Amino acid sequence: MSPRARRLALPVLALVIGFVALGTAIYVTLLPRGGSTVSIGGPFALVAGDGKTVTDRDLRGAPYLVFFGFTHCPDVCPTKLFQLSEVFRAMGDRGRDVRALFITVDPERDTPEIMKSYVSSFDPRIIGLTGDPAAIDKVTRDFRAYAKKVPTKDGDYTMEHTSLVYLMGKDGRFIGAFNLERPPEEAAKDLLQRI
Repeated sequence: MSPRARRLALPVLALVIGFVALGTAIYVTLLPRGGSTVSIGGPFALVAGDGKTVTDRDLRGAPYLVFFGFTHCPDVCPTKLFQLSEVFRAMGDRGRDVRALFITVDPERDTPEIMKSYVSSFDPRIIGLTGDPAAIDKVTRDFRAYAKKVPTKDGDYTMEHTSLVYLMGKDGRFIGAFNLERPPEEAAKDLLQRI
């Protein structure tokens, strides 16, 4: 295999794995089982960049968005967080109470300080959350999200993860997947209708 082909193989493989993970996440997240509604979300207590605990109860009263990712993510995470920032910008002051949670799937590297620094590049209504591995595993399972550690050839690792954005209602219950693949003004209008 030529050096050029090797350089292209990793991004192509990552893209294919991402699409498989997305398809699996959508299937697992949105498909009702046994004729009943799937429970998505639940109680959590995670740590924000300022070291304070944030719980699901702290977010009650306004809809909020949840996105799972990690700070070493090369493309999907910064893109989604930028899209969320654009939606918040488009909502303006009317969306001042709406929050988005960026929950790490890589608690080994994503400390509260690193999460705080990372999300500071985006809208301040985006809250970076981390926790111990058990807490992250629980919230990931409760949201029926997907996350898997994948070793790389250089001895490091990356994370495969769900790229779905979850929309949670004022009561903390799952409403559905929130589509960011549209103009920010359209997504903002949709979100504002839920306030």
